Amino acid sequence: MAASAGYSTELLARTVAPSGKVYAQDSATVLERFVKDRFDTRAKAPAMKNVVHVVRDYDDPIPPEVKDLDMITFFFFYHDIAYLPVDRAAMNKKMFAALKPGGFLVIADHSAKAGEGTSVAKTLHRIEESTLKQEIEAAGFKLVAEGDFLHHAEDPKDIPVFKAPVPIDEFVLKYQKPQ
Repeated sequence: MAASAGYSTELLARTVAPSGKVYAQDSATVLERFVKDRFDTRAKAPAMKNVVHVVRDYDDPIPPEVKDLDMITFFFFYHDIAYLPVDRAAMNKKMFAALKPGGFLVIADHSAKAGEGTSVAKTLHRIEESTLKQEIEAAGFKLVAEGDFLHHAEDPKDIPVFKAPVPIDEFVLKYQKPQ
């Protein structure tokens, strides 16, 4: 989800089996406004030979013929979805439906202060962890692990992530579609 210029996509493409496939989703709007030709340039690398670039809106991010995915990743962009005209509940249900039973959804994002929800998503590029959890779990996902390796208590969470003078407090959540 939200492959952007494809950095994480390439990392994932390098880890799947030779017969594996990585779907890199982007919206046409994000590609046109921000990414430009950077994904296409990266796609020329040999490691990207098993990548399928999927240009679809976030409300319906996965082609209907794509089913039984092992894993979906959503790195540092869910907060952006919160201020875009996207039906996040529909998006989350589509991700849930695309995973195989037992498949995983891994989300990482920038932490907002408690009580801020999505209100600072556009200004600070942050989302409250509990808000994200609530939205994802409403689609049927079960939280199975939380990574604390990107937590930084020194982050006051009141500065835009691109201007912060200290490391950003970030969270990583691992969800599973029940068997």
